[in-house]
Amino acid sequence: MSVTALDALRVDELDAGSWRASVEAKLASGARFLGLYAVAEGDAPEVRGLFADGDRTTVLRSPTRAGRLPTLVDLLPAADWDEREAHDAYGVAFDGHEPLRPLLDHDPDLARWSVPVRGHDPYQVAVGPIHAGVIESGHFRFHVVGERILHLDLRLFYKHRGLEQAAEGSDAAREGIRYAQRACAGCAVANSVAYAQAYESAAGLWPDGALADIRTVLLELERLWNHLNDISAICAGVGFAAGAMAFASLKERAQRLNERLAGHRFLFDSIAVARSPLSLERDDARTLREDLRELRADTARYWRELQFNSSVQARLTGVGTLTGEQALKLGTVGPAARAAGIRHDRRRHSPRLSYADFAVVAPSSAGDVAARLEQRVAELETTFDLFDTLLARPLRDGVAEPQGDLSSLGIGCVESPRGETVCVLELDGDRVGRLHLRTGSYANWPSVAAAATDNFLPDFPLINKSFELCYACSDR
Repeated sequence: MSVTALDALRVDELDAGSWRASVEAKLASGARFLGLYAVAEGDAPEVRGLFADGDRTTVLRSPTRAGRLPTLVDLLPAADWDEREAHDAYGVAFDGHEPLRPLLDHDPDLARWSVPVRGHDPYQVAVGPIHAGVIESGHFRFHVVGERILHLDLRLFYKHRGLEQAAEGSDAAREGIRYAQRACAGCAVANSVAYAQAYESAAGLWPDGALADIRTVLLELERLWNHLNDISAICAGVGFAAGAMAFASLKERAQRLNERLAGHRFLFDSIAVARSPLSLERDDARTLREDLRELRADTARYWRELQFNSSVQARLTGVGTLTGEQALKLGTVGPAARAAGIRHDRRRHSPRLSYADFAVVAPSSAGDVAARLEQRVAELETTFDLFDTLLARPLRDGVAEPQGDLSSLGIGCVESPRGETVCVLELDGDRVGRLHLRTGSYANWPSVAAAATDNFLPDFPLINKSFELCYACSDR
C-alpha cells in the first residue's frame, strides 16, 4: 500500500484472491466506483479498480490468475462496460460475467452481442450505425411490441481509434495531452484538464491560483456552449423549431467567444501541462464578462419562452425516466444523475480548480426529459455566476509548482458537461506507460438504454437528445 498525500491518492496492491473482497469492502465503506481498466504486464494482464470517497481516490491493483478474475457486475453493474472492454482489448476473462458480450469486438453474430427477446409479439428495429445526419456511428437495436420499447441494445465503438494505446511511449509532459484532448471535441477542455491533473499529480506539482482560475473559466466556457447546444437539441427532439434555433444561436455566440479567447471554437490547445497557454488582461476580462452577461440575459429570456410553452412541456414530462435507483446502480454521472436525484458534482471535490464554496444544483429528481432540461438550465445559472466572480480580475499566466513527491501514477477527475471524467496516467520514466480515459459519456451510455425501456419508439430521439452523449468519447 502507498499513499500520495498531495492528492490523497492511495494505491492498494492486492493478490487475485482478494480482488472481489477488497471491492466489496470499498463499496461497503461508501466509496464510489470511478472505473476499471486493464494493463499488459508480463505474462498475464493486471487490472486496476478506481474508487472515490470525497477528495480521496483509491486504486486497487490486482494481478490476474492466468488472465482471469472474478466479475464485479453483480456487485457493481456500472462495471459492465469496463469488464467487457478489458476482455476485448487485453484478454481478461471475468468469471461469473456471463455472457461476457463483446464491446469493442463487433461479432457479426447478433446472438453474441444482443439480449435475446422471445415471444410471438416482439420484433426488432435496427437503427444505424449510419444515420441520416452528421452524427457519428452508433447502432441501436430496439426490441419492441407495438411501439413500446421492451429493451435496447447499444453497439458503439465503430471507430475505436486506439488513442490510449497510441499514447504509450509518448513524452508524458508534452505529447500525451494531445491524445486525451482529441478523444472528443465536445469535451476537449475537460479531457485535457483531467490529463494535466493526472500528470501533475504524478509529478508532485500543484497549480497556483492563476492556473486554477484560467482552467476553471475554460471548463465553464465548455459547459456553457454544450448546455446551450443540448437545450437546442431537446427542442429539436419535440419539433419545436423556434426553440431549437434560438438556443442554437446562443450556442453559436458562446463558441465565437471561445474563438476570440483561445483561437478555436472548441477551445483546442487551450490547456497545457503545468502551465497556461492563455492569459487575459483586465480590459479583456471585463469585455468577456460583459459579453457573457448579455448572453445570460438572452438565455433567461429564451428559457422563459420555453418554460411557459405548455405544448412543449407536455412532450417532456414523464418521458425517458431514469430513476434514482437506476442511476445509482448504473453509475450515472453529470446532469443526468443530478436530474434523477443523485446530488454528486465533481466540482465540489476539485481542490486543483477554483470551485470554492461550490453548491450542487438539482431542481428536480423526476429523472425524465423535463428534469434533464431543467437541470441544464439551472447549471447555466451557476456557470454564469462563476464567470462573474472569476472574470472580475485579470487571468494571469499560471503554473503548477512542486509541492509533493514524485510517483509513477497520477489521476485527474473533472466534471465535464456530461459528467465526471477520469484520466489515469501511469508513467514509465518520462513517458506514458498507460493512459486510461473514462469520460462522462462512456459512463452514461448504459443509462440511455435504461431510460428508453417502456417508452414509445418515436420518443427515443428525444430521450437520446436529453442525454446528448458523445460517441467519440467511447471511440477513443
